[in-house]
Amino acid sequence: MQIIRTIFWVILTAILVAFIAMNWTRVPVNIWPVEGGNYLHFEWPVGVIALVFFLAGALPMWLVHRAGRWRLNRRIHSLENTVATTSAPVSTAPVVTHEPAPVITTEPVPPRTTPLDPLP
Repeated sequence: MQIIRTIFWVILTAILVAFIAMNWTRVPVNIWPVEGGNYLHFEWPVGVIALVFFLAGALPMWLVHRAGRWRLNRRIHSLENTVATTSAPVSTAPVVTHEPAPVITTEPVPPRTTPLDPLP
């Protein structure tokens, strides 16, 4: 599975580098209007602008994803700890078991005459 992920990222990086290389033309981007009808702007290559805004759009969704995973991992660990504490014995004191005392009878048991005769 790791090799498929690596191949995916290599292909995606190659496509991104090719896109930025083909769109290296500088263009002005107007940011904010200032006095006199002019704009505060910067000039960057189109590919870099596209990359920056793609990352700016992907960042919130990535943060939501990471927060969801963090919340679910905390919930899983909490449930695992609950199961571990309820299934484990609470007391660590040694358990003492007493064997029952042997039964001593004062009446003699009559001998069997045949193997199928029941005892009285």
